[in-house]
Amino acid sequence: MTEDLKPAHPKTPMLDRVTLPSDMKALSDRELRQLADELRAETISAVSVTGGHLGAGLGVVELTVAIHAVFDTPRDKLIWDVGHQCYPHKILTGRRDRIRTLRTEGGLSGFTKRSESPYDPFGAAHSSTSISAALGFKAAADLGGDPGDAIAVIGDGSMSAGMAFEAMNNAGHLGKRLFVILNDNEMSIAPPVGALSSYLSRLYAEAPLQDLKQAAKGMVSLLPGPFQEGARRAKEMLKGMTVGGTLFEELGFSYVGPVDGHDLDQLLPVLRTAHARATGPTLIHVITKKGKGYAPAEAAMDKGHATAKFDVLTGVQQKAKSNAPSYTKVFAQSLIDEASRDDKIVAVTAAMPDGTGLNLFAERFPRRCFDVGIAEQHAVTFSAGLAAGGLKPFCAIYSTFLQRGYDQVVHDVAIQRLPVRFAIDRAGLVGADGATHAGSFDVAFMANLPGMVVMAAADEAELVHMVATAAAYDEGPSAFRYPRGDGIGVEMPERGCVLEIGKGRLMREGGRVAILSFGTRLGEVLVASEALAARGVKCTVADARFAKPLDRDLILQLARHHEALITVEEGAVGGFGSHVAQLLADEGVFDHGLKYRSMVLPDTFIDQASPEAMYAVAGMNAPQIEAKVLETLGIAVVGLRA
Repeated sequence: MTEDLKPAHPKTPMLDRVTLPSDMKALSDRELRQLADELRAETISAVSVTGGHLGAGLGVVELTVAIHAVFDTPRDKLIWDVGHQCYPHKILTGRRDRIRTLRTEGGLSGFTKRSESPYDPFGAAHSSTSISAALGFKAAADLGGDPGDAIAVIGDGSMSAGMAFEAMNNAGHLGKRLFVILNDNEMSIAPPVGALSSYLSRLYAEAPLQDLKQAAKGMVSLLPGPFQEGARRAKEMLKGMTVGGTLFEELGFSYVGPVDGHDLDQLLPVLRTAHARATGPTLIHVITKKGKGYAPAEAAMDKGHATAKFDVLTGVQQKAKSNAPSYTKVFAQSLIDEASRDDKIVAVTAAMPDGTGLNLFAERFPRRCFDVGIAEQHAVTFSAGLAAGGLKPFCAIYSTFLQRGYDQVVHDVAIQRLPVRFAIDRAGLVGADGATHAGSFDVAFMANLPGMVVMAAADEAELVHMVATAAAYDEGPSAFRYPRGDGIGVEMPERGCVLEIGKGRLMREGGRVAILSFGTRLGEVLVASEALAARGVKCTVADARFAKPLDRDLILQLARHHEALITVEEGAVGGFGSHVAQLLADEGVFDHGLKYRSMVLPDTFIDQASPEAMYAVAGMNAPQIEAKVLETLGIAVVGLRA
């Protein structure tokens, strides 16, 4: 009886027989196919309960099964680029019993995480890091570190980032045995853009089972036996033709593919052959379909990239209703409004048109909207070039992703004082995506740059005004930040007003203490001030609006007419509060006995939970603000709710 004809166990689901990847070694190929079907159903069921990244995981179900069946994880280091496709991997690596805790407080991370499992050797949530990390693991192994192979699984969207090619260039130079699996689903979050995507599409169209250029060079030994005869015929066909190697071969990789990533009859032989015979860096090009096997995901524009909880049968999502628009939509509509009056306004995004709202801008102004792919560094410098060329670029990037382009912000924008407008979405703590996506650092790293104007919207109406202000400001670079999610339901202006640069606003006048808020914690500050007023402590409340330039007059007035001054911001130490402290020190205000406190995010990475719970951990909700005021004034803190 052959391996593939071994009797299955019809009464026991195959997934119940697999607790760890080692359990898969005894399964026949037919049983592995059954396992893949059950794994897809389990992934859909789990995400319907938790919400999360669905489409990417469904696209790699067969690939996940094949890798764990062929390689020896965790001895072999399997590194998922970004990690949003890792739910099936988590189910197969001892975490099935917790899979319905995904992205919840105290539950499994929505990405790979080293502290969670030895099967997650390298954490990720941003793109294009996997090949660098895998090469590091392999170099460490060769120098006496952890043994085993290293496998990087990277999507075609992630391959648009320069870091991936930096790593491949180095890997080709070192020549170490390394496996890169290119998961080509023709889509990252948005449809891919650029020449690389077209190149991969041509490879797929021209050579659906094997790389003809590799065959022409006699590299048939890496192909499974059934493919070798076809490869030899291809070599004969190409005689006399001038054929260069693939892009990947030019970087020093042996190239295998494209392979159907949903056909285990192709995947398993290819991986087994590569595993047995490869001696240097090898790239296996796998074609997959994002959202594969679940019709609602396959039909969705984003292929089910990110979803709320949903009904499995219908795919209908259970989204909470809100009477207020999202900050992202307010930004997009405000920018469209400004652009309708100023044809020099253009918009740039790095593979996130839907997430930043620029898909709406692109519908209205298709020639004035640029999606540069997962390439934040390029997005920033491209925006700098647009500004130098006389246009008014708005570079819309999440706070956590703007970190990837910081050198360009400094070198290409700030030093040259080019009027690039940075729209920083997802500022502050974002909830289920956790520390990797928290917008904790942008205030600090933007406000320390000479000539940079830094604003934070306290509510959705303020965001409208800040878009107008950025559009009008052309003396240098500017940035405005706003959070994920819906606004608070304030009355919206018909049109944005241009704010005076560096001027805040007084919201409420009080007595002994002043609270100066920067950003959307203003709502919590006002709630805290009401509670304090009930205790007989009347607070002055101000909205700073600007972290740079500071409103010197407002800050010094607050400091000189109050016993205590407390700043509140949704950012790490080194940001707004630090700049205020520097001003107060320079002006000698502390010499007169001012009690100054700065409420910032704590010096730790906060794990995923609801935003409210995360801000409670950070000590920045209304009860904690109230407690900080009482503590600063030396009043006993009693009777506060948790």
